[in-house]
Amino acid sequence: MNGQFSGTAMYLTHILPGSGHLERAKSLSKKAKLRLQWMDYYQRHGNVALTCRHFGIARKTFYHWYKHYNPRCLTTLESHSTAPVRTRKGQRKLTTTQRLRVLNLRQEHIRYGKMKLRVLYEQRYAESISAWQIQRVIEDKQLYWHPEKTRRAANKRKQAQLKKRITELKKEHCQNFLFCLDGIVLYFLNTKRYIFTAIDPHTKLAYARMYPSKASKHTTDFLNRLMYLVDHQIKNLQTDNGSEFEGLFADAIQKLNLTRYYSRVRTPTDNSAIERFNRTIQEEFTDLGHLTDNVPGFNKDLTDWLIEYSYHRPHQSLDYATPLAFIENTYQVLPMYSSRTRR
Repeated sequence: MNGQFSGTAMYLTHILPGSGHLERAKSLSKKAKLRLQWMDYYQRHGNVALTCRHFGIARKTFYHWYKHYNPRCLTTLESHSTAPVRTRKGQRKLTTTQRLRVLNLRQEHIRYGKMKLRVLYEQRYAESISAWQIQRVIEDKQLYWHPEKTRRAANKRKQAQLKKRITELKKEHCQNFLFCLDGIVLYFLNTKRYIFTAIDPHTKLAYARMYPSKASKHTTDFLNRLMYLVDHQIKNLQTDNGSEFEGLFADAIQKLNLTRYYSRVRTPTDNSAIERFNRTIQEEFTDLGHLTDNVPGFNKDLTDWLIEYSYHRPHQSLDYATPLAFIENTYQVLPMYSSRTRR
């Protein structure tokens, strides 16, 4: 028996004969009709791999629906809710007596976690309770040893969830699309100094400057100088999760209307370009006798090295061209790098 409906060719060669089968097939949803085509194609060819290639589906998907498919009941191909039958919401409510028992146990053992309290509860009262239910009571009554510390930790976790991670960014190979920022901590005669660095991973155009501390006012100054260097053409920024990139720095990002992405915690490969640039600064500049705690003098020498880095130093990743030559040849734009850097 062959059938065709809804403008889609669907050959029902495998549907059992009998009145009403075509009518039931016509009443199926669009997705169920497509799954019916899978079954029909498989019945006619007898080859799962061929069927999956033909429709561009995974074998796991085909076998899932083939397991549930019943030719006598075509609605078995319809999608069904995957929500759990038993949810925590239905298990959340405790009786007044149970809540009081949990409160008493928590007050007796304020430093115990929910898993230990669950064991003690079941031993003492001879009834089961979930650790999650105990946690709900603790949260509702804020029964913590250090409530303020717990609140700060919870806020920190919440903020971490809101951060845009660099893995979300679809990178484009174009000038100024992304600048990566980081910092280097250096010690000179028991004096700590910080070098903030920035680089465009695509063109390798880079900038760096020393500051006496990692306060957000210094990272903000660094960002403003970087924006001046590239004529305010940056589209996206990438930083780590350090405190130096919060506060005034975060406010400056909003004012400049920049989109910011964070590196994942303890994942240096997320910012490999800046990590390599930091190493280059130390190997080719500070380790060669240029380190000093005199910030203005250091920055003057560092500026000269940055000009050498961008104008004369061949870069293997750029096929041994310099960053400025690469920009000029690729985009026909040569920024006033030396004058801007000396500012």
